[in-house]
Amino acid sequence: MRRLLLAATCLALPCLAGGFPFLNAARAAEPQITILDDHDPGMKLGTVRFPGGKTLELTVGIGSAAYRRPGDAADIVYTMSDRGPNFTCAEGVKITGLAIGKLCAPDEKGRVYPVPSYSPTIYGVMLDPAAKRFRVFEAIAIKGQDGQPVTGLTNPLPGRTETPIDAEGKKLDFNPSALDAEGLFRAPDGSFWIGEENAPSIVHIGADGRVLRRYVPAGGTKGELAGARYEVADTLPAILAKRQSNRGIESLTGTPDGSALYAMVQNPLTNPDAAAFRKAKNTRLLRFDPATGKVTGEWVYQLEDPRSFRLDPSENQSAPRISEMTWLGPDRLLVLERTDGTTKLFEVKLNDGATDIAGSKWDDPQTRPTLEQGNDLSGTGVTPLRKRLVLDTADHKDLPVKLEGMAVLPDDTLLLVNDDDFGISGERTRIVLVRGLGLNAGK
Repeated sequence: MRRLLLAATCLALPCLAGGFPFLNAARAAEPQITILDDHDPGMKLGTVRFPGGKTLELTVGIGSAAYRRPGDAADIVYTMSDRGPNFTCAEGVKITGLAIGKLCAPDEKGRVYPVPSYSPTIYGVMLDPAAKRFRVFEAIAIKGQDGQPVTGLTNPLPGRTETPIDAEGKKLDFNPSALDAEGLFRAPDGSFWIGEENAPSIVHIGADGRVLRRYVPAGGTKGELAGARYEVADTLPAILAKRQSNRGIESLTGTPDGSALYAMVQNPLTNPDAAAFRKAKNTRLLRFDPATGKVTGEWVYQLEDPRSFRLDPSENQSAPRISEMTWLGPDRLLVLERTDGTTKLFEVKLNDGATDIAGSKWDDPQTRPTLEQGNDLSGTGVTPLRKRLVLDTADHKDLPVKLEGMAVLPDDTLLLVNDDDFGISGERTRIVLVRGLGLNAGK
């Protein structure tokens, strides 16, 4: 793929104050922020015409996840696209200029996939800060065991998914092999692990892009995915199947030696119902053992008040969500929590007094009240993770919105990349380098 030329702007911006006494002294210096713009015509995905409506010029989105593997060259990171261009039928009225009845005749609550054959893809990216550019040197399409690419369409999950519809308003078939790829980790052996929103899932992928195994919630999910072109194992807690549609596992990272993975559900579960989801702050951070396929730890992460996201405050508690996570050191994780317009980064420590609820009554779908039915955990015996604010984009308004990829470079620089939604709304992928946050990664 041709080299991507980038214009960069370096801004000295004020440092944020942390919320806890263990705030690192290195944060006293102002962070330096460099924004990289993508102008490569090779990143065009193509043109989609909606009969009787608008024409969309789509781009390749590479920013749904990011990871830098220790031991790789300092200028190498991996990123990933998600399921491809898509939007709800309600959103499509403005995007396409068509009435919802014409755009989505099969199901007005469905989801439009303008390029239904699109395959989620992992990208190798080479950074060249001195020249103010990067180069995509590798594109690995995710495939089934037969070597054929999988799509990003919806799985056949009755009552827990949306009807897929193409640009001509025709209903598409559900696909048991399809993956909504989110969250990325590359293991020392060169294989990949990803988070996945549909089931939700944790997925092991070979270095060549072939799915080795997909781990899904226990119960009926494995049977619903019968016919998938790869192995499916139902070893995740059954309660995870109660994820809200499009709010599954969007963040995933791991320890450098690959002995443990960490994944977080994007939002609280619909447990016991959607009314609980809409008000809930308590979502779940999981530790996963790749050797056994089992969850070995689980902690409660409390989402922020939506009114505190200063670039787009709201009263909607389901607006904040977890879109990315990266490993900083033993029991230390950096979490990306965002709304549509504002992103906050928090450091959490798993060994700082939070309760491990793995295998407890809170994983039992029959427990009432559920973890999601009350935001006040006093009296429950559960202590949530403490959070330290590291960065708030409301203080750095030049940063792009919808930041979804995050990686730490060897010099402690934080790399962020936005999900441009394949250019549907005119956004472009941008990479952001942030220096001076005092992350002390690896320590």
